[in-house]
Amino acid sequence: MSTTAEETNDKSTREVVAEAGRRRTFAVISHPDAGKSTLTEALALHAAAITSAGAVHGKGERRGVTSDWMEMEQARGISITSAALRIDYADRVLNLLDTPGHADFSEDTYRVLSAVDCAVMLLDSAKGLEAQTLKLFDVCRARRMPVITFVNKWDRPGREPLELLDEIEQRIGLRPTPLNWPVGIAGDFRGLLDRASGTYTRFTRTPGGATRAIEETLTPEEAAEAEGEAWTQAVEELELLGEIGADFDVASFMAGESSPVLFGAALPNFGVSQLLRALVDLAPPPSDPVDAAGAGRPIGAPFSGQVFKMQANMDKAHRDRMAFVRVATGRFERGMVLTHAATGRPFATKYTQAVFGSERTTIETAYPGDVIALVNAAALKVGDTLYAGRKVEFPPIPSFAPEHFAVARAVDAGRYKQFQRGIAQLDAEGVVQVLTSDVRGEQAPVLAAVGPLQFDVVSHRMAEEFRAPIELAHLDYTLARHTDAASAPVANSLSGAEVLTRRSDGELLVLVHNKWRLRVIQRDHPELVLEPLLAGGVEQEE
Repeated sequence: MSTTAEETNDKSTREVVAEAGRRRTFAVISHPDAGKSTLTEALALHAAAITSAGAVHGKGERRGVTSDWMEMEQARGISITSAALRIDYADRVLNLLDTPGHADFSEDTYRVLSAVDCAVMLLDSAKGLEAQTLKLFDVCRARRMPVITFVNKWDRPGREPLELLDEIEQRIGLRPTPLNWPVGIAGDFRGLLDRASGTYTRFTRTPGGATRAIEETLTPEEAAEAEGEAWTQAVEELELLGEIGADFDVASFMAGESSPVLFGAALPNFGVSQLLRALVDLAPPPSDPVDAAGAGRPIGAPFSGQVFKMQANMDKAHRDRMAFVRVATGRFERGMVLTHAATGRPFATKYTQAVFGSERTTIETAYPGDVIALVNAAALKVGDTLYAGRKVEFPPIPSFAPEHFAVARAVDAGRYKQFQRGIAQLDAEGVVQVLTSDVRGEQAPVLAAVGPLQFDVVSHRMAEEFRAPIELAHLDYTLARHTDAASAPVANSLSGAEVLTRRSDGELLVLVHNKWRLRVIQRDHPELVLEPLLAGGVEQEE
């Protein structure tokens, strides 16, 4: 009996929908030093993706964090780039998009948040909500993204758990609904009381925390005998939460109105398996994406995906350029010839990889929610859409509003071609925004950044990768605004302002010294177009 084309298509669609249902794609957001990279490794360890975890600053034979592959990251102990980690766990495919923790690299984090379906908000038990976490949560709120909260470092002195929950609700309006509760105060972490089952999980740390913590499950009666007053206090606090209705609700979680809360300590691997189970059970699978025109594209439709990150020279031996693509619909097969929506030109996918930190493996197939890395993708840039079948183009990914500006010049005029190539590549990757003007010329582009550490990355990569060292002259501007061709000549003539053209999209930007100068300009010249830039869908603050 022959199989018709329609039956084949129906079978393929059902396969795509089923595989998409197995995917959980999420990012971890936090303030610097909250333990994000350590948690990333702990999740990979508990899912058996790696055999041993290393601290950010390795000691002895302990290696560096798996997701931190760049030399500067390993040397400084901070995450600079984002990394995509694929983990198979409990018949699910977890796509963990690790992000830079430092505030100076917020733009990379904002781009990653456009490619995930859920976020894990990581809090330091002693510090609670901090500035960078608040900014990133605002982006999640704007995207109506479900958020799971993980209170980290409970093995160290910190605040009362009820106080932390109150802060979450009062400061960001997110109703916390704990799934488990710590037994023992912060700094004296005994274990976790599971709200659903009432059972108690007690942890034993392994040497150096390099392998999974030993977990022992006790009944409530056994826990009461073993932990005494600490258990009684935990039970009483949970009863109080029950009385005020702090119970998990799927609808409010999916609407971004409440957040399930878990407690733990990533470094010794306490509470990490509980977070993994929460991600499997609660995080949403991919859904039908919406295109730039506002129309939905069924998840089972032919392949489509969007570039959310560009990264060059991850492989020193080949000096390649890699585009990270979130699969939005359909089944991806290596070797497919896709269409680049921005140009209408074909794009071959012969070299496609899955990236786990510094490790790479060739990937043959992928489904909605997966992240694929296309090698030698010089024609692509952040926000581009690739598709098969009916044309589709997804909304562009907004750029972050820069606050620091510096003029870049080549130290060696004889290496100007390498200088041009390096600056253009870093612009395409989104490491910095590169601005030019007729007055300054292309020999002296202006680099626009969220934070000054981005300039350190540019200087390092220009010298090491492109052999074109640069010198930077910092400019006394702190704000950027959109303008138009009619307003540009007037704005350019004003004191404390300068008009530049952003190379990647031709858009006119006005740089202003500070917000007070901006207000004076707006008062004296109300006819000028000076529109705020958006930061990941959130208007930048004045």
